[in-house]
Amino acid sequence: MRRWTALRWLLLPAALEITLLVIFCCSRVDDGQDVAAVNEVVKMLETHWQQPEAAAFSPLDYTVLGRDGTVRYQTREGLSETIPKAIARRDTILDLWQDDQRLGQVLIHNSANESFAAQRRWLAGGVFLLLLVQTAVLFGSYFYLEQTYVRPFQELKQFAVRVAGGNLELPLTMDRKNIFGAFTESFDLMRRELAQARLMQARADREKKELVAKLSHDIKTPVASIKAVAELGYACAGQERIRGNYEQIIRKADQINALISNLFTAALEELQQLTVTPVEFDSSELKNLLHAADYLQRGTMAAIPQCLLWGDLLRLQQVLDNLFVNAYKYADTQIEVTAFRQEDHLRLVIEDFGGGVSDEELGHLKEKFWRGSSHDAVEGAGLGLFLSDYFMKEMQGALLVENGRAGLKVSVVIALGGMI
Repeated sequence: MRRWTALRWLLLPAALEITLLVIFCCSRVDDGQDVAAVNEVVKMLETHWQQPEAAAFSPLDYTVLGRDGTVRYQTREGLSETIPKAIARRDTILDLWQDDQRLGQVLIHNSANESFAAQRRWLAGGVFLLLLVQTAVLFGSYFYLEQTYVRPFQELKQFAVRVAGGNLELPLTMDRKNIFGAFTESFDLMRRELAQARLMQARADREKKELVAKLSHDIKTPVASIKAVAELGYACAGQERIRGNYEQIIRKADQINALISNLFTAALEELQQLTVTPVEFDSSELKNLLHAADYLQRGTMAAIPQCLLWGDLLRLQQVLDNLFVNAYKYADTQIEVTAFRQEDHLRLVIEDFGGGVSDEELGHLKEKFWRGSSHDAVEGAGLGLFLSDYFMKEMQGALLVENGRAGLKVSVVIALGGMI
């Protein structure tokens, strides 16, 4: 409905403009005079030659010239005063007679040009006004399309990039009442379902890790017993064939121990699938990344020093997203962001005001699957800081976690460009 309304507002001025242009093109100057009125002016002036103002009631403007060409009377200023000027203006020039004697001349003003000029001004003003209306409608339509279509698609694009990058914590904060309301609701529902599936997968991975640790412990105990008995049998055996059998048992027991140890490192194999591709970029990009990560818009952003940095923008966005999501999820306070340059890196400090964590838990925050004891009621997989730390190390940077003045303080250390 709004689309057709805007189209009507565009077509209506265009139709009026075309109508005015047709009127202008078809109009012509009618330089003819009212013959009856002209004759009446001549007759009145011939009758009242000594007092020409007596004929001034006529609707026509005129100039009365004497026999010598001097002006005797004018109905108003600005009229022709000489014969050449009257000819140029296409005025009507008539002689005045009385008793066969020439008294002078009357120059009757031709107002056709003035009327045509006024008509042109009126048409030009109308076209100009219609152009203003069209311009206003175009700008209004542009801003409406920008707000209603372009900006939501840009946010959806950014959201899709985050989901593709593995960030499922950040919600899609869009107005559900706009034209894409149901569409965006479906996108956010998809994000929540993926996040739930990811959480279940993380729990399954954690349970698998616990199962591997339990099985390793349970298997190592009997294997150690088997190895010990085999070593004793090897020492007591008198025949070479029997000693060889015991030696084979010892080697197999060592092989089993090696295989069990390899199971502990299998949980980290998924990191090989998370590629990090650092490039040089301007530090001004950090402002866009921070603005995109601060989905509740409660952060205080300080100025970022101008410099070249080295990193993967997609992975940096994931790191910042994780930090803001954690801060809002666990602290639920304002966030203060500061940035300063130190030697060969830029330090971006993100600090909340939620009281921080205990010293015992502080050293475990970046461990895989580890979550603080006070946050068991809050959904989470315990992977955010672990992955963020991994990403920063791959970008030749670091992720430092400590207690600040009033809350948790996380420093994102980004390497400077040209230093790698």
